Amino acid sequence: MPRHRFTDTKARIEREAVSLFVKKGVAETTVRDIAQAVDISEGALYRHFVGKDELVWELFERHYVAFAGRLQALADSQPTAREKLAAMIRGFIHAHDDDPTLFNFLLFVQHGQLNKLAGDTPTPVTVMHAVIARAIDDREIPAQDANLATALAMGIVLQPVTFAAYGRLPLTQAPTSDRLIAAVWAALTTV
Repeated sequence: MPRHRFTDTKARIEREAVSLFVKKGVAETTVRDIAQAVDISEGALYRHFVGKDELVWELFERHYVAFAGRLQALADSQPTAREKLAAMIRGFIHAHDDDPTLFNFLLFVQHGQLNKLAGDTPTPVTVMHAVIARAIDDREIPAQDANLATALAMGIVLQPVTFAAYGRLPLTQAPTSDRLIAAVWAALTTV
């Protein structure tokens, strides 16, 4: 029984921490804030995590890498570059709409965490880049710089969800999927 309680408490800490990190920012969120949100003592929180930095890193790494795996599976399930990209873009939007708080956490903290990942760790960016580079090699899209093409595709997909996070677009982004897919394809095929 204590193991279940331990696991449940850790899950509650993670859930509340992600929410606070998105609402207040990582730097502005204290261990005390997280402990109060979970209704535990700071000491109890430290039984689960060495500190806030470890908590941020653990949450980021686990969810970011898992998301890359889901995108890779979506890409692998499709035969053509256009269908791979469409599946991945729908995957981004689904992940956002399914859990916008977690998605925003990954989006907002990535810049402080990416350098901690091992160089060969799959990420959403490397998965997108591989699909685009392969499409260039296979001449499914025109020859171009694969890094720039990836940046264009990621920007088209991520900027609307960033706007949604700040209330400039609706929180649910599923209705934009087809338009984003068309915009990414146009950006990649118009050189």
